[in-house]
Amino acid sequence: MKLQAIIDRAIAIRKGYERKEKELYGASWTNEEIALGFVGDVGDLAKLVMAQSGRRKIPDSRQKLEHELADCLWSIIVLAHAHDIDLEKSFTQTMDEIEEHIKI
Repeated sequence: MKLQAIIDRAIAIRKGYERKEKELYGASWTNEEIALGFVGDVGDLAKLVMAQSGRRKIPDSRQKLEHELADCLWSIIVLAHAHDIDLEKSFTQTMDEIEEHIKI
């Protein structure tokens, strides 16, 4: 799947969540709440990486790690979209800067 297709799907799913949140809570999550959810996902991700390294015992850690990485990617895409950031362009520019820096 190409990056733009992944982005489009993530945004469509966010719109579905917005409808569900309004139905359940009367309002959809703010960007701040999405960012806080992302922070929680990163914490879960860290625990799963530790499990993959043998530092924690988590059943089905490989499958859960795959899921958590996808959750984190979704949050990044949604936050970039919410702040009108061209993620592909930003990623490319950042990698170019890093490549230039490590050529030292």
